Amino acid sequence: MKYQDSNGHHIIFFGDSMKILDQEIQDNTIDLIFADPPYNIGKKYANFVDKWPTQEDYLSWCYSWLKLCLKKLHPEGSIYLMASTQTIPYLDIYLRQNIHILSRIIWHYDSSGVQAKNYFGSLYEPIIYGVKNPKSYTFNRDDIKIEAKTGSKRKLIDYRKAIPKVYNSQKVPGNVWYFPRVRYGMEEYEKHPTQKPEILLKHIILASSNVGDTILDPFSGTFTTSAVSQKLGRKSIGIEIEEDYLKIGLRRLGIATHYNGTLLQKPLKNYQKNNQQLELFKDE
Repeated sequence: MKYQDSNGHHIIFFGDSMKILDQEIQDNTIDLIFADPPYNIGKKYANFVDKWPTQEDYLSWCYSWLKLCLKKLHPEGSIYLMASTQTIPYLDIYLRQNIHILSRIIWHYDSSGVQAKNYFGSLYEPIIYGVKNPKSYTFNRDDIKIEAKTGSKRKLIDYRKAIPKVYNSQKVPGNVWYFPRVRYGMEEYEKHPTQKPEILLKHIILASSNVGDTILDPFSGTFTTSAVSQKLGRKSIGIEIEEDYLKIGLRRLGIATHYNGTLLQKPLKNYQKNNQQLELFKDE
């Protein structure tokens, strides 16, 4: 099933990613792919548990959809792939045989509780960034620059220059990114176990695409990739197999107000419900 906004800039496919990638998306047409598949660690996604019978089965599935993604990627396109720390080495080997890996990124975040008691808990997720053509690809360095503390705060002088001057106050980020995870109390929160923050996708989309480019997310979940693409003037294609998450995408992108006769609206959080009850109580 295919849904799209009025101008066709944002498309949602409801169904299996493998089938849709193979049959619905043209080869060499996607400027940027962000892939955040199930990690094979037993997470519950609506009606699906992301656990394959064996690691070999899971890796075979990953290689199959990655092969399709790379076929869809424009010759000057870029791909960002997230995976579990256990799986990323295997996918890294597969990708380096098929594209040029430019960066291996660490998305670091904090934790509100104890991660582990008998080993070192995980406080990051790995991201592989690669391109088809290392001599021609999009990288908008000026759109993602951050403060260079040496130059902007300490005012150190770079005496290596012919004419010494203060170090630059801005720089391109390194490959360790700190962005908070999405928490229940945040405005962007949706009911999903592995929702990625908008700030993370904004960083990727600004760096590796231009206004009007088409961005594909084959495992859309809460459709953060599509939502951020829309805000930044890009086009998007999102694929999702779970109906609960499809409805989030339709609402979040403004594609539909109702689904099967039911109004699409963001559920109130507990504290919002309590506030409503308090207001009703005051009016009595």
